[in-house]
Amino acid sequence: MISGIFLYNHKGEVMICRIYRDDITREAVNAFRVNIIHARQQVRSPVVLIGRTSFLYKKSGGVWIVAATRRDSNAAAVFEVLQKLETTMREYFGKISEESVRSNFVLLYELLDELVDFGYPQLTDATVLKTYITQTGTRAVTQEEQKQITSQVTGQISWRREGIKYRRNELFIDVIEQVNLLMSPQGQVLSANVAGKVMMKCFLSGMPECKFGINDKLTLAMSSSGKHYTDDPTKNRVIVAIDDIQFHQCVRLSIFESERAISFVPPDGTCELIKYRTTQDIKLPFRVIPLVREVNKSKIEVKVVLKAEYKPNLLGQKIEVRIPTPPHTASVNIMCMKGKAKYKSGENAIVWKIKRLAGGKELQLSAELDLLTFGVQNKRWDRPPVSINFEVPFAPSGFKVRYLKVFESKLNYSDHDVIKWVRYMGRSGIYETRC
Repeated sequence: MISGIFLYNHKGEVMICRIYRDDITREAVNAFRVNIIHARQQVRSPVVLIGRTSFLYKKSGGVWIVAATRRDSNAAAVFEVLQKLETTMREYFGKISEESVRSNFVLLYELLDELVDFGYPQLTDATVLKTYITQTGTRAVTQEEQKQITSQVTGQISWRREGIKYRRNELFIDVIEQVNLLMSPQGQVLSANVAGKVMMKCFLSGMPECKFGINDKLTLAMSSSGKHYTDDPTKNRVIVAIDDIQFHQCVRLSIFESERAISFVPPDGTCELIKYRTTQDIKLPFRVIPLVREVNKSKIEVKVVLKAEYKPNLLGQKIEVRIPTPPHTASVNIMCMKGKAKYKSGENAIVWKIKRLAGGKELQLSAELDLLTFGVQNKRWDRPPVSINFEVPFAPSGFKVRYLKVFESKLNYSDHDVIKWVRYMGRSGIYETRC
């Protein structure tokens, strides 16, 4: 239960203040500004209790989005409302900033009144909100449109309106995965997981039925009915073991449990169709082998080998290897085979950037570090891990879309008339190797 939602700029000035319940006052606005925004020490927790009021907040584009409550509310539900508010603002404004908030002052209050009613979340889907709240404000709604809106809110398909038409029917599926890794100096994987999501962009006319299949052997730890997903063990196919999965409300769960196919009536535009997490059988895109040799108290030799573990026909992009250096480093001499490497004294690191790297390739960087010895405390360097950022055009978990079909019975177009695109993208999360 949310008592109020506030929006602050980077200076702590209140731009939007919407109070839903009378258990808090405008004093709560000042309390958050003084204790969080203007605090001398950085507050790391996104949930802060000030007096008897709990503040849950996030920051986006220099704007603080804050929810206040004096009840024992579900924190996850409140953060979901804040996330939906941020998504809705991006749908309307494109970019969240102080200027966009001030220029859309009236519209924001209208959205807040529709999103939350007396502290309880109501309409949180931007697609539904767009059907009767325009960019310039509330438009006149006829009785016919009012009935249509009511049926969308209360009916089975609230996320899509009827009468949508496009000259060209297109459907885009993006499988985006974020890889997190912690590896020991000996090359042993200490922890690894993939957080993935399937993003869909839909430009289809009418009320189409979409269906796509994923890997034949998709195994879940446990389904909602308490049954394990199993397949014929004699078939030699890729296994993707998913530990946790979450679907958009448009997906028919009964069909997924029986056929393991994703069947749905898609929302118009962009939406997050599936969100999942896996910790098994991850194809690691890169392997980093760091070697650090302390020659003497004033000199260290560093050697880093970077191996691309993916297929040779794929190209990794935006690769950045960050190699830590001691705080008392005086000068660095760097030699690298490919890319550009630079020592950044303010960050205590050597940053090695490579634009593109084909699979199966191996690169090497060597560096000699001269250290300051005069006036420096004799403190042992703790050797932080080497980290890497990258983008690779495949799904490290092995997640794959086998087929994608579109059916529309009312309008005169078939599956062959739809242009379909599927793209895979693996990105780095916290990808580190200990020295």
